[in-house]
Amino acid sequence: MTEPDLETLLDRVVVLQGRPREVRDLPGGLTNRNYRVTTAEGDYVVRRFPDGPNRLDIDRDAEHQNSRRAAEAGVGAPVVEYLPREGLLVIGYLGGVTYDNASFDDPDVVRRAGRAVRQLHEGPRFVNDFDMFRRQARYAEVVHREQGEPWPGYDAQHGAFLRVREALAVHAPATVPCNNDLLAGNFVDDGTQVWLIDYEYSGNNDAAFELGNTCTECDFDDDQVEALVAAYYGEVSRARSARVRLQMLVSAYGWSLWGAIQRLDSALDFDFDGWGCERFEKAARGFTSSGFEALLEDVARG
Repeated sequence: MTEPDLETLLDRVVVLQGRPREVRDLPGGLTNRNYRVTTAEGDYVVRRFPDGPNRLDIDRDAEHQNSRRAAEAGVGAPVVEYLPREGLLVIGYLGGVTYDNASFDDPDVVRRAGRAVRQLHEGPRFVNDFDMFRRQARYAEVVHREQGEPWPGYDAQHGAFLRVREALAVHAPATVPCNNDLLAGNFVDDGTQVWLIDYEYSGNNDAAFELGNTCTECDFDDDQVEALVAAYYGEVSRARSARVRLQMLVSAYGWSLWGAIQRLDSALDFDFDGWGCERFEKAARGFTSSGFEALLEDVARG
């Protein structure tokens, strides 16, 4: 889309119509184009959804509704406007520091992040559910149909993936509203509040998946995993720790296929193959580790 086309779209947003504005690209998006738009009256983020096939199973209406509910919970940006036909979601701009993986080297950051996640989970339920086991099956169907096994050895680990599903189901907790994609860049810290952004994959889910997803995406070591579990739950138990560690593997194995689909569909100059392969290799190391059986037993015992 050319810049004049973008300006035409922005003129359809009520808070931007007829107003002088400054438009800046926000880097980092791998599925959307994100812009910071500043006027005399306000500062906004305009998320523009891509045209074309939606083989990543993103529900934009659910993203909109869940973004509103995250704002109600006090950890999400305010939702300003949603224009589904134009493919735009407009939210308030949040000033602050965006985390990277190294940010979590500070134990206070881990504690603050854990409390923010808990605040989201205690807020209004979302309008949809999220289950990585079902999503992985849909993603796998797309990938196998078009390119076969995404990486050597992927299919051989599927049995271990299903064993994790069985273990997690034994004492499955009630689901809570989850972002499901809390990589470091989706935490924004203004010094007083830690905000959680980007609800493309949001839905009610096991809280341990949320924690495990952050742990694996942010390359947490064992101590950081335990610190996040403690910050969220208030205390660490073997069952809770094991649940989060198994969900780390579920996240890595499932989301790796996101990279395989993006490798097929995305026009961005990004190494989706390397991104997905890295996550698969994390999962494979966990599935074949000496401690895998003990994690299954700890979760099943509850």
